Amino acid sequence: MFKIKSITKEDIQNFKIHLLNEEKSAATLCKYLHEVQSFAAWLDGRALEKGLVLEYKARLTEAYTPVSVNAALSSLNSFFEFREWFDLRVKRLKIQKQIFAATEKELTKADYGRLLSAAKQQKNERLYLLMQTVCSTGIRISELRFITVEALEGSCARIHCKGKSRSVFLPDQLCKMLKRYTRARKIKSGAVFVTKNGNPLDRSNIWSDMKKLCKIACVSEKKVFPHNLRHLFARTFYAVRKDIVRLADILGHSSVNTTRIYTMETGEVHRKQIQTLGLLRC
Repeated sequence: MFKIKSITKEDIQNFKIHLLNEEKSAATLCKYLHEVQSFAAWLDGRALEKGLVLEYKARLTEAYTPVSVNAALSSLNSFFEFREWFDLRVKRLKIQKQIFAATEKELTKADYGRLLSAAKQQKNERLYLLMQTVCSTGIRISELRFITVEALEGSCARIHCKGKSRSVFLPDQLCKMLKRYTRARKIKSGAVFVTKNGNPLDRSNIWSDMKKLCKIACVSEKKVFPHNLRHLFARTFYAVRKDIVRLADILGHSSVNTTRIYTMETGEVHRKQIQTLGLLRC
């Protein structure tokens, strides 16, 4: 007998438990659940069938970028696999490989320097040091909690993220600055970057604080977000070392294909490079 498929609150709760058991990160869990809940709300009680999933995919395609659409479809496909509704899975959009980074979104060393000056001008020492910590180590914002007083003593932080562990070496100058900071703030153990209540900083608070520097620093808001500091580290490291495998290890990437995205240059950089090849003659 054909059984009508539908998404219930119990299904979503069980999917959440499944994701937790799979040790998905908090951000991934939140994203997957949001997408499934949005799809369920769009269904509005209708029986679930492949035609509706394809219609929803078409609506997403009209409203969002291909990357956002594929992120939503990945979440839904994961849910369908969990429920063993394999016939409902849909193909992701094909996206042409991006060769160059968008100039308007690339944070340069000059931009970074102006942001640091602006933070210092605003006497926001925590943000001043936080940006330098991320940009000089390449860690994710979610990994800031592993930059602890204890890690400073050994100049090395042990990062546990996405089911993997790696060691991140901390530059001596950074350790000196952070030690002065923790002594002044009387932070004797645990995470260096905390709120007034001693809790780890929230990603949204860091984002907001960085955006406030844009006008003073004369840097476009499109360029200013925490993860772009990690990208700047990756591009700078690769420009000097040209070792993408080592960079992948430092960043905690399972695949160098992901790392290549971080080292992507702008079209303008490429244009200048080909003009120096000496292959033209007047």
